[in-house]
Amino acid sequence: MQAKEGPVRVSIDGMIVDAHLDLAHNAVDLGRDLTLPLMELRKRDSHTDVPVVTLPALREGKIGVCFATLWTDPRKYTDPASAHTQALKQLEVYLRWEEKGLVRILRDKASLQMHLARWPEDRITALVILIEGAECIREPAEVAFWQGQGVRLIGPAWNRTRYCGGTREPGGLSEPGIELMLAMRQHQLALDFAHMDEQAFWQALEIFDGAVCGTHCNPRALLGGEGLEFSNRHLSDAMILAIGQRGGVIGTVLFGFFLEHTWKRGMERVNLEVVGQHMAHTASLIGWDKIGIGSDFDGGFGMHENPRGLNQPGDLQKIAHLVPKPFQSDVLGDNWLRWLQAALP
Repeated sequence: MQAKEGPVRVSIDGMIVDAHLDLAHNAVDLGRDLTLPLMELRKRDSHTDVPVVTLPALREGKIGVCFATLWTDPRKYTDPASAHTQALKQLEVYLRWEEKGLVRILRDKASLQMHLARWPEDRITALVILIEGAECIREPAEVAFWQGQGVRLIGPAWNRTRYCGGTREPGGLSEPGIELMLAMRQHQLALDFAHMDEQAFWQALEIFDGAVCGTHCNPRALLGGEGLEFSNRHLSDAMILAIGQRGGVIGTVLFGFFLEHTWKRGMERVNLEVVGQHMAHTASLIGWDKIGIGSDFDGGFGMHENPRGLNQPGDLQKIAHLVPKPFQSDVLGDNWLRWLQAALP
């Protein structure tokens, strides 16, 4: 549905947009109560990785919008039926939070405009629902169902899926993958290139003419180039240029190993300045108006695996100091808001 009130105001003072958080995975698969204050969750949590995100922490940290995933671990949910069931459980978490007034779910331009008008007063975080790894979509025709449930982006890959090659498992689009692209365009869903193998990436660009982005991606050129085990997890310069030419925004991911490819768990945390280096490289190719944040906080790792100083959502404000002053608010949130204005139905 199109908004009737006119253009969306997309410059909201102090708002941060984080384009990748696995909130429902943390709640359903890890059993974390994300309605708790962050310090309280850390006291109760029994996992090795120190949690970084809760709903109160997002609100306190001025995270006005986040892209919230439906992600089912393919190592655990090994067939489409089980992945589908688990994704529905995760979706229910978001819907329950919305019913309780803890979040808003953005479904169209009108809901975005309403949220931006209310946020300066109530600070409630809005969610854009993203499917990461499309195995939960049992067949391409099911895209219509997920669109009706509020999904607005799909990233077809994590590792290889039935639809395309992905991280560490290269390959192009399958026949169902081509059908998926067509169904996504028909139902006005955006395409997230994160995790997608380069062969599938170029094929998708030829088929899919809707909105595109990379929610949590870093430049391959700063991560050892070609030939390393995880090289196809990252974007080549040619891929970055292509996303920029299509008006896409790229969110810098903050996991230490995806900032310095020689880093390993247990080592000293990566310096925060490395985040700025990745942003600057991508901006040199497509401009600062297409750079954003896709933290992936708590995405299979925790505080000690993030750059030094990024201990909670509010610390994302520190990234502004790594960006040229004229572009600081753009990178912290406004670029993603402009992209959403165009991408949402």
